Amino acid sequence: MTATLLLLVAAAALLRPLAPPQSPPTIRRSRLPTAQLVGDDGLDDDSGAADGDTATRVVPAVLHREMQESYMSYAMSVIMSRALPDARDGLKPVHRRILYGMDQLNLQPTTPHRKCARVVGEVLGKYHPHGDGSVYDALVRMAQDFSLRAPLVDGHGNFGSIDPDPPAAMRYTECRLASLAKEALLADVAMDTVDFADNFDGSEREPTVLPAKLPFLLLNGAQGIAVGMATSIPPHNLGELVDAVQALIAEPALSDDALFELVPGPDFPGGGIILGRSGARKMYATGRGSVPVRARAHVEELSKARGGTRPAVVVSELPYGVSKSALLEKVAGLVNEKKLGGISDIRDESTMEGAPRNSAPLGAQFGAQFGAGL
Repeated sequence: MTATLLLLVAAAALLRPLAPPQSPPTIRRSRLPTAQLVGDDGLDDDSGAADGDTATRVVPAVLHREMQESYMSYAMSVIMSRALPDARDGLKPVHRRILYGMDQLNLQPTTPHRKCARVVGEVLGKYHPHGDGSVYDALVRMAQDFSLRAPLVDGHGNFGSIDPDPPAAMRYTECRLASLAKEALLADVAMDTVDFADNFDGSEREPTVLPAKLPFLLLNGAQGIAVGMATSIPPHNLGELVDAVQALIAEPALSDDALFELVPGPDFPGGGIILGRSGARKMYATGRGSVPVRARAHVEELSKARGGTRPAVVVSELPYGVSKSALLEKVAGLVNEKKLGGISDIRDESTMEGAPRNSAPLGAQFGAQFGAGL
């Protein structure tokens, strides 16, 4: 009883609003260079310290105010400069810097590919003072046709797969700008169309946004987690977006229902079947919603080694973001646990180009029932 009472008293003390302290509870120290009066012998006339030494400056700071200001600065930096895309060009700062850096290196769609390590070094040294891994990962994703509806980088080499296999190291892969990126994002960047700002050390200038000719935020979508906010926008079909843009130019007050007829829902690069349109309509109307997607499958008759045929479920398209290898392992686990019956074998018959084809031969009775269900 006594221990419980003590815990309640401690909890109440923690929940009570903190009153501003009468005196600063902490001291922030910083070592700053200070000007000194140096004599003929190169030593300070007052203290005898060597020229160029540093001194400690004590800066009083209130703890909770310092924590609040520091955290807000960090949060705004993550929101504005790292995790969330700009609605005008649909790009995060790292993607924008990669594309601009490639344009400055003259990696045009008509020029030969160059090593990705060269691009990563250019971006790190001039525009993006972060790790090389984050820059290379962002570059690789812009070259994957199973990640973006309209890839912005033309890659040459191993850039990963839907399995997901990791890409090769940056010293082996090569890249250049895709035609869409050059024509729709970078064609007018040198024509005084956007604002430029200093880079992290003031030695270079970089665009704050690219002059996009298409709504790339909807075309390729975006995912990002910042501090206190996040975004997850699915990709869409280019033709449908262009129709919607033309309709809005002709009629700026176009209704949501008319726009929904032009853009009925997302268009994922991996295919799949969207189950219903209510989730997409809610997403467009309120900014929140979910779009359920399932794999596309059909039943085929496969020949047996000893004659005859047997039915098989063939999966030709997977939902966006689903790993093929993880899906096969999950199905195999359910079969081994006797939670999924009627499957005699599971095979991965995907091509080298990445088109998924997973077949699961069935027992005769279960295959007939599954085929009737389709």
